[in-house]
Amino acid sequence: MSREVLLLVDALAREKNVAKDVVFTALELALASATKKRVHDDADVRVAIDRETGEYEAFRRWLVMLDAEVENDEAQMGIIDAREQFPDIELGEYIEDPVEVVDFGRIGAQAAKQVILQKIRDAEREQILNDFLERGEHLVTGSVKRIERGNAIVEAGRLEAVLPRDQQIPKENLRVGDRVRAYLLRIDRAARGPQLILSRSAPDFISKLFELEVPEIEDGLLEIKAAARDAGLRAKIAVKSNDPRVDPIGTCVGLRGSRVTAVRNELGGENVDIVLWSTDPAQFVINALAPAEVSSIVVDEEAHSMDVVVDEANLAMAIGRGGQNVKLASELTGWNINLMTVEDAASKSEEEQGRLRSLFCEKLDVDEEVADILIEEGFSSLEEVAYVPLAEMLEIEAFDEDTVNELRTRARNVLLTEAIVNEEQLEGVAEDLLTLEGMDKTLAAKLAQSGVKTRDDLADLAVDELVEMGGLDEARAKDLITKARAHWFE
Repeated sequence: MSREVLLLVDALAREKNVAKDVVFTALELALASATKKRVHDDADVRVAIDRETGEYEAFRRWLVMLDAEVENDEAQMGIIDAREQFPDIELGEYIEDPVEVVDFGRIGAQAAKQVILQKIRDAEREQILNDFLERGEHLVTGSVKRIERGNAIVEAGRLEAVLPRDQQIPKENLRVGDRVRAYLLRIDRAARGPQLILSRSAPDFISKLFELEVPEIEDGLLEIKAAARDAGLRAKIAVKSNDPRVDPIGTCVGLRGSRVTAVRNELGGENVDIVLWSTDPAQFVINALAPAEVSSIVVDEEAHSMDVVVDEANLAMAIGRGGQNVKLASELTGWNINLMTVEDAASKSEEEQGRLRSLFCEKLDVDEEVADILIEEGFSSLEEVAYVPLAEMLEIEAFDEDTVNELRTRARNVLLTEAIVNEEQLEGVAEDLLTLEGMDKTLAAKLAQSGVKTRDDLADLAVDELVEMGGLDEARAKDLITKARAHWFE
């Protein structure tokens, strides 16, 4: 029988042009599968074939695990029971018992051959995929082979890829036989069908299309720094020139618009705005909102947002149809953009000044005249009054040195008192709430007063409840609740 095994291995290895070890492994799997059916369907069986003699033996085995994690007694064993038999055994090791192996003749060469053919097909498929990945291609071109539940199966050379329905350009009607180009979104090695997942709606797709049309990008003279899309309708890309002699926007547009037109045609007529990238976030946002003209801009680094002021005539253009222009500009720059008119900005500024005036008057025990001087000099918090360098405050003409020192002392005392109160309020607040990304001690103290002391307490809140409790804006409240709930879905 052992000689028969060696002859079969040799014959199949020659016929299929694969290494003998691939055939041996396939035979072991076939024998193990047949033996397992005789032992128990949930059992784990290992078969070992001697590569020199062709003799084989079978073992039933149990994986050693923590007792609480054991789910299948036929193939797993708790560490406590395992150590009763083998005191030195460790987690992750196997306990094996020899079992009678199924006779090779009962398996038959045909069954083994099927396993071998499948292994060879898998190996070949993996090799084709690896060859494709080594080429570093991001764009895939092929023809639509079939449509399955709205998903297009694309034949790209010797590979099959899937273009999911939600990654297609809206209102695009793909048919069998159509040539299609798409961006390689990801590779799903666990999938039984096509492993390449494509996209025609991803922002990276438009970046790669411009790389095809604009040789200066491949040469390193130009860079596409960011892209944002409302697939099928409008897109924005931000470009940067690495050579002062090259006009980044004109180069991407091309002679008589030839380059941008080629990209638009591939995207089914999608409008493309090409904007100049800038290291200055405010300037980048101004460029991204084009063609609308910006009157002024206020940057809030902490909230990662910008208040952008435009006049009445430019407001509709800045917002765009259905908010499209401002949404794309926000995605392109990575900043939250709050558009407002000059009147809105003035009203907000007046409201902010009123809030600061009340804060300074109440906390520093000063009159409105002193509070207004602090506001005019750019002070926007008690921390700034307390810790801005003394020399800077002494430059304020309206204050003498004694006044400056008194203001700084009062501000520090208030902050110290508040810190002590906050620490007292934080007693009993869980560490998982305090360490949550985006949480700070001041907010945690406010929430504790309302009985919110753990991450799960926060996760149970509705957005409007958190806005009211913490005095937050809706975007930050939504973000905090999302992060608090994240562990529920892990």
